[in-house]
Amino acid sequence: MLHHAFFGGVERTGSEERLAVNATLALETADLCWELSLPHGADRDHQYCNPMAGGGGSELLEDVRAAGWKVAVVDCEGDPLVDRCKETARMMEEKGIEVVAHFESGGFHGWEVMDAEKGKEFNGGVLKKFVQSCLDA
Repeated sequence: MLHHAFFGGVERTGSEERLAVNATLALETADLCWELSLPHGADRDHQYCNPMAGGGGSELLEDVRAAGWKVAVVDCEGDPLVDRCKETARMMEEKGIEVVAHFESGGFHGWEVMDAEKGKEFNGGVLKKFVQSCLDA
């Protein structure tokens, strides 16, 4: 499950530009996290950061497809990283991976953790349905 997945990249997406100054996840904070996390000398187009790096995904995604795994991608329009999550969901679908995408309007990065009602909705709805669909498969 990719829930508010922490992706990045050198070129900014529309949601990153629109929500650059964000109280929950400012881009300069995300950039610093990547600078401290990536191998020395790597930029945000490194495969650890940008799932689209190298022309569209890690070769390991073939293992995910071959195993028949289902992947949930969950985010909201108020998260600066939402465009990267949508892009990743599309790329995985194009590679033949079964993707369950759930994108809500509003919100912010990690809002289910900070809003108890949203947390209950997520855990009792989106997460529960996804896990059940994997068990039923």
